[in-house]
Amino acid sequence: MKAVQYRDDEVVIQKGVELLLNGLGPLETLRFLNLPHDRRLESVKRHREWQSHLEKDSFFNGVFPEA
Repeated sequence: MKAVQYRDDEVVIQKGVELLLNGLGPLETLRFLNLPHDRRLESVKRHREWQSHLEKDSFFNGVFPEA
């Protein structure tokens, strides 16, 4: 199996921006980079719902059984 060698983050960012500029042009590249990111609130709500019904002692005893 070949070893995978990752590029530095700065190189990846530079090449990505160059590709965007070449493909979209400067105005559309700026629009793309400034698009709002959706928050994953549904996962936070799901986690809080799970926590509200959690029986802490039985959960910890299941995860960390006594030796």
